[in-house]
Order: sequence, then C-alpha cells, then structure tokens
Amino acid sequence: MRERLGELAALQTQMQTGPDPAATERQHARGKLTVRERLALLLDKGSFTEVEGLRRHRATGFGLEARRPHGDGVVTGWGTVDGRQVFVYGHDFRIFGGALGEAHAQKIHKIMDLAEAAGAPLVALSDGAGARIQEGVTALAGYGGIFTRNVRCSGVIPQISVILGPCAGGAAYSPALTDFVFMVRGTAQMYITGPDVVHAVTGERVGHDELGGADVHAARSGVSTFLHDDEESCLQDVRHLLSMLPANNRELPPHAATDDPADRVCDALLDLVPTDPQQVYDMRRVIEEVVDDGDWFELHELWAPNLVVALARLGGQVVGVVANQPMAGAGALDIAASEKGARFVQFCDSFNIPLVTLVDVPGFLPGTDQEHDGIIRRGAKLLYAYCNATVPRVQVILRKAYGGAYIVMDSRSIGCDLSFAWPTNEIAVMGAQGAANVVFRREIAAADDQEAARARRVAEYKEELMHPYYAAERGLVDDVIDPRHTREVLIRSLRMLRAKHAQLPERKHGNQPV
Repeated sequence: MRERLGELAALQTQMQTGPDPAATERQHARGKLTVRERLALLLDKGSFTEVEGLRRHRATGFGLEARRPHGDGVVTGWGTVDGRQVFVYGHDFRIFGGALGEAHAQKIHKIMDLAEAAGAPLVALSDGAGARIQEGVTALAGYGGIFTRNVRCSGVIPQISVILGPCAGGAAYSPALTDFVFMVRGTAQMYITGPDVVHAVTGERVGHDELGGADVHAARSGVSTFLHDDEESCLQDVRHLLSMLPANNRELPPHAATDDPADRVCDALLDLVPTDPQQVYDMRRVIEEVVDDGDWFELHELWAPNLVVALARLGGQVVGVVANQPMAGAGALDIAASEKGARFVQFCDSFNIPLVTLVDVPGFLPGTDQEHDGIIRRGAKLLYAYCNATVPRVQVILRKAYGGAYIVMDSRSIGCDLSFAWPTNEIAVMGAQGAANVVFRREIAAADDQEAARARRVAEYKEELMHPYYAAERGLVDDVIDPRHTREVLIRSLRMLRAKHAQLPERKHGNQPV
C-alpha cells in the first residue's frame, strides 16, 4: 500500500506542476499564470476538489498515442468563493496548447452537468487553442456538447467566462452563450477566424489584438463584459461578481448587512442634476449617491456608454440598475444601448434581481445608419426584455422622458410596479420645441415674428402637457418626490415588492426579436 501511495503521490505532484517545467516557464514568459495558480486566486484557500484529474485521451495517429498526459489539458472541479459553492474548469495551455479533444470535452461536460445538478455557478477559465485538429470531428462534437449545456443552463445557474489567452473558432461561441465575459488586456483574444485566415480570404492584414483583443471586445463588439489589465485583478472581480449573484434561479441574491441608513438624505442630488434638460451631468454620480455605501459594479463600461447598467445594493438587497447617461450621446437610446440593456434586464429577471430604472432620455438616436442597421428590430429587444420581466421593477424619471424611449425605459404602461418622478421631469411625445414646430407649423410660418410665435407656443405646450405633475395626475407616475429622498423611496418600494409573484402565460417560449 505504501508503494502504491508513493506512486499516487508522484502522479499528483506531476499533475500539480505540469508535465514539463519549461512549459511553465513559457506560460509565465507570456505574462500568464498557470491554471493551478489561477484556481488558487479564484477559490477560497484549500477548497478546490478536482474531478477526473487522471483522465487521459485514447486518440491515435499523428503521434498522439505517444503523448498522453494526465488531465488532457483541462482542470475541472469545484470549490468555494467566500464559502459559497462554485464549479470551475480551466484550460491548461501547457498541455496541447489547451486544445479540446474528446476526453478534454468529456471532462468539461461532466463538470457542467454537476454544476447544473447541484444548482451552483459555473466559471470557465479559457486559455486554449481551439479544437484539437488531430482528433478531427470528435473534437467538434465535444464543442457541441458544451454549447448544448451552456444553453440548457442559461437562466438556471450563473455562467461566467474568463478569457485569459486565445479563444478561437468554435471555442468562442461558448463564452458568447454565458452570462458574463471577463477579458485580460494583452493576453486574451477571441475571434471566429484568425488573422491568417482573414488575410487569405480578404487580403486584409490584421494583428491578433486588433482583430479580437480585449479592448476591441470591451468597447466595440460588446462581447466582453469586463476588461482588466492583469489576471489577479480580473479573478478578484470574478469573486466580487459571484458575491452579488444567487447560486441558481430558485434563490434570491445574497443579502448583505450595511451601516448605510435606508433613510439617508441625498442632498448632493440637488446639485448633481441640473434643472436645464439640455445640460449634461454624470449619471454614475447619481447612482453612487443613491446605492449602499456608494458601491456599485458597472457592466460593459466601455460599450454603449449612453446607457449605464450595473449591479448594486439598496438596503442590503442586490438590484440591477439601468440608467441613461446624458454625458454620452445625450443619453439617447441606439442599437448598442438597446442590446446592452436587454441582455442585462434578461439576466436580472432570470436570477431574481429587482430592477431600478433611472430615466433621462431624449428619444431614440435618429439617422440612416441606425434605421438601416435595424434600430426597429434591435431596439425592440429592450422593450421585449422589460415587458417579459417579472421581478420587482421601479422607475425613477429624473428629467426628460420623450417618445418611444420613455415607454421602453420601463414605463408604467409596459409593467413597472412603481414609477416616481423628480419635480424636474418632462414626459412627452417629444421636446417642446419639436412639438411646437409640428403642431403649430402653419401658424408659426404665417406669423410676422416667427420666433416670438414659436416661443409663445413652446411655452404654452410646456405649460399644458409637460409640467411635472401632468403624468402623476393621470396615474402614469405614482408620485413626484424630493430628489433627496430617492434612496429611501427606492428601498421602501423594493422591500414592499420583495415577495412579488407574477405568472407569465403558459408557453414554450416567446419569439423575441434577435
């Protein structure tokens, strides 16, 4: 027995250190940690339990039969983050470049099935070269099994992808199917076809980072939810995100005690938001002032900056915040902002996270580019997501809320539970200037002093249809509140709605605009 235990210990040591010390040195030379080092940063100390660490492939041909390292290039198992159970798999780039073969895929299938059965989050640490070419179609079938499980677990358990190296070809679709994607600048790349293929087909020369680097996906494509400069800070933020998420769709998000009083008066809001609807301000500062301890976690910070989406806490309860950002494009909704908001609203609804919507929107962004690229179809995604959401929903209108964008930003007419407005609110089909030009076009054109006639009609339109109590008088706003009491009003409302239960019609699924 002692001899057998010695053999086992030697195998375990080899699994921990890797098959070749030079491979570890090369990994570090690239500025990357090994998979074991990553797991040590992600999980609580000593909590990791490995599954199928001794697994080896059975493939033959192209020299594979002579190379059968234990683990087959992926480490799978479970551990804890702040004492809460989490399942994880991570590619080991030192073995076959982290490429996926049959045995490799089966290990991932196993841990995904366990995560689903246990009802706990799944974190994927991606650092692999795609499908293992030597294994042919069996490698591709392995990806199919991963994608199927990604979809089956969608809305059931939180799924987080952390891109720490290459993620190319079919491998890129799994992160796209998960809830959140973290990327590390300088080492992470995601693309369907690499630079060589792009050059061969189109003649265009492009580098790996320029084609699919972390900055590209964080600011342009919207694939990456979070962007980091190093693996340590990235994995620390994965832990922080997990602390705000429920384990599965049958639980509420974890409550956290706070010393921030629920009835704290937010005096700073009186100066943060100008009364002039044309003057810009930073919506982020409004969110920071209202939420617990000024602590909030923004998603997609660099993509579609005209809409802010974030996780935060109010009275210790996790909430999802959706807010127009006047500092970017006046806060108007466009294609990217609509898709960003829709994705976030759907996630919050899937995992029982209440929604707080802060509105200051002049409308949808006009232009031929927006129309031709499908703003009708793609803008409808945000509308669909809100209409379909059954979690508690509270709307606060800070200033302007015009046209269809007002409706889409979780208005009472599409089902928000409570709507509040500041005394600076202006809710209308369009701004007073535009409305006067349409309604009184002939009168203004015939006037001797057109500017005076226009100014008179603008003032009249504002007084009749855009005064701050117009919507409240018609029951479309529940109350006009003192901005300083916004935090207290939100916390009281969410506490009342905590046990909300809403039932959607029985159906297989809706046909949302995609």
